[in-house]
Amino acid sequence: MIEVTRLNGSSLIIKAELIETIEGTPDAVIMLTSGKKWVVSETPQQLIDKVIAYKRQCYPDVRELYKEN
Repeated sequence: MIEVTRLNGSSLIIKAELIETIEGTPDAVIMLTSGKKWVVSETPQQLIDKVIAYKRQCYPDVRELYKEN
């Protein structure tokens, strides 16, 4: 789950796995797999960084799987 900020300043928690696309129109628009859209104040890059941080928290050992021996 990632926390994002709506344009009115309120917080919204979104399940990262449900994000289908992120558009950067002046504001970022998050499209979920359900078809629901959210306009947020974060930039697309900030959203990507939040998703990556979330995934690293969920799967901390995944890099070990890809180390060369």
